[in-house]
Formats: sequence, C-alpha cells, structure tokens
Amino acid sequence: MIMDACPECAAPVTAQDRFCAACGRNLRLRRTPVGGPPALPDERCPCGEGDYGEDGACPQCGRTRPSPRDRVEFTLPGMAGVSDRGRRRKRNEDSMAFGRARGRGLAVVVCDGVASSERAEQASQLAADTALDVLLTGVLAGSDTEQATTDAATSAGAAVSRLARPEAPELAPSCTFVSASVGLDGTVTVGWIGDSRAYLVAESGAARLTTDDTWAAHLVATGQLTEEEAKTDRRAHVLSRWLGSGAESSTPQVVSLRPATAGALVLCSDGLWNYLPEPEHIADALPLGAPPLEAARKLVDVALEAGGHDNITVVVVQLRGGG
Repeated sequence: MIMDACPECAAPVTAQDRFCAACGRNLRLRRTPVGGPPALPDERCPCGEGDYGEDGACPQCGRTRPSPRDRVEFTLPGMAGVSDRGRRRKRNEDSMAFGRARGRGLAVVVCDGVASSERAEQASQLAADTALDVLLTGVLAGSDTEQATTDAATSAGAAVSRLARPEAPELAPSCTFVSASVGLDGTVTVGWIGDSRAYLVAESGAARLTTDDTWAAHLVATGQLTEEEAKTDRRAHVLSRWLGSGAESSTPQVVSLRPATAGALVLCSDGLWNYLPEPEHIADALPLGAPPLEAARKLVDVALEAGGHDNITVVVVQLRGGG
C-alpha cells in the first residue's frame, strides 16, 4: 500500500483515504491557503537600527515592513499562480485562490481589490476564498458548473458587502472577480465581474474569454469609441460592475467551452493585460510547454519589465483538450 502524508498535519494517509484520521482534513480537496500567504516572521529592519513600529515602518530609516503579499507563489499539480505587488503600488491588493477535487476537477479565482476603496486587499482575498469554497463544493458534488459559478460570485459579493462600514459607505471595500472551473471531461466554465480576464492559449490558437465590465468597454460596444480610442481613454479602467457594497448585481457573465486541443488557461488581473492585452500577446509571452509555475512567473516578469505600474496576478492551468 502506497503511503503519503496529510498536507495539514503530516500524518500518514493512503490514496484510498477520503479524510485524515488524525486531523479530519478532506483529502479529496487540495487548495491554496485560506486567507492567502502566511504571515512573515517578525524581523528587525535590515538597517539594523531598530524594530518596525506599529505603523509598519522603521523609526530609523523609514523602510516599510515587508508584507507576505508583496510576492506570492502557489502551485498545485497542473496549475500555479504568481501575484506581485508591482513597482509602483504600496500594497498588493490582488488575491488568488485555486484548488483541485481529486477525481472531479479544479477551480480558480482571481480578484483585484479596487484601490479607491478601503481594505481592498481584504475584500479581494475574502471574495477569492469564498468563491473557491463554493466552486470546489460544486465540483465535488458534480453540480452544474454555470450555476455554481453564479452561486460563487453571489456568495463572494455578499461576503465583501458585509465588510462595509455604515459610517463610510463611500469607502466600502470592493473588488473584481474572474473564476474558472475545469471538469474531467475538459469543459471550462468561466465567470467574471469587472475587468479581470481569462485567456485560452491552445494549440489551435489563442482567445480572450471575457469582456471587461468598464465604461470604456461599454462605449466601444455601443459604437461611441473605437478599440484604439478606448485603450487611452480615461474611463478605460472605470468599472461598471464590481463585487461589494453599492454593486447593482453580483450575477456574473458566464461562458462554457470544451477546448479541442491541449493548451493553457490564463486568469489575470489588469496588471498583466495592461501590457499584454491581446490573446496573441499572451500566447507569444508564454514559454512553450513550460510548467504552470514557470509560465506564470514569465508572464509576471514581462509585466514587471514593462513598468509594473499595478499589482500583477496570473494563474496558469494546464488543459488536456480533446473536446
């Protein structure tokens, strides 16, 4: 009998076990940590002159305490994600969560906290974790993936809305949302609210699977702006839909497809697609046949080298195709 170790408590388990006898963990599910990356250990400032203050800054040199969110990398079999603060932002307000249900399928969520709202990073992480829980529950149960996607976004929106402070509704936390689930038959279901995107890069070609919920995109759709004009319009990133307080609806747009050939699914925040907006740009930057973590790192590096003006989050999922 082949033995393995529980990822939660390291107790011995077998491939046939559904739960860990020692800690009760569901062994059919593997996912990224709830709440995002673990906290960094307390350390003295590199200047060597003192500890960080309560405000997170060194009282001697002013250097800010490093955050575990500055650079995050997660990997699971067949999928990986990288999230980077970028070169200009003080905080990383993007979040990602993904997981696999053994013998069933997988799910991914990327959320981008709206910088003009307070606790944007908390909103995006809560939305990602909440949505992933719903999606993985649906994957395990064999539920309708489009309905599960709608339920995931609705639950995430409700969770983020509860973060709002009654005395400051104008600062209510909010975020964008994009998710994907992939079944054993290769069916990919994508849902989104806001301007985080999903791309398919397959042997048969590359395609963008989402449309932005922004005022600029609306003006393009109604013929008031061209695609080129929209790229430089001041409303290019003004959201028309989002998750959180004040949102008119948390019902996502949803699409499903079965790629005919092998390839990769890429979910990302606008920190990537600002520099690689077209599917062909994503395809050209992806290392051919590279493992998901290497591919995600490469895409993030491209955005950083191009300026890194925003937080950058990329999750890459290998697809077998055959639809």
